[in-house]
Amino acid sequence: MISERLSTRTTTVGGARAIAVEGELDVQTGPQFTEEVELAVWGTVGAFVLDLSGLTFLDSAGLHALLRARAYLAREDRALVLVCPPGAARRVLDHAGVLDTFVVYRSRETAAAALVPADD
Repeated sequence: MISERLSTRTTTVGGARAIAVEGELDVQTGPQFTEEVELAVWGTVGAFVLDLSGLTFLDSAGLHALLRARAYLAREDRALVLVCPPGAARRVLDHAGVLDTFVVYRSRETAAAALVPADD
């Protein structure tokens, strides 16, 4: 748990390491979220998944945190996969013009079906 307004839990989606996010990703929760993602990514291989299904609010600082996570993985030529169903978070990504910057799936099931496990 990052704060009362944002909680995370480590999980897997289709064999890929993932973080499920619930609550509000904003200027107050973004920095700690970024740190948590970087720690979770360390020592893993292949795609990394952020499950935003439980995200209820996303502002520009939260968007920056997602873009930063993508850049962190891109340094190792790895994909950041978002599970982002239609809703507020997806609208923010779309209106900001960055939806295509990520590999995005509407559900955990479609993401899991599309992911190929990485070789260690």
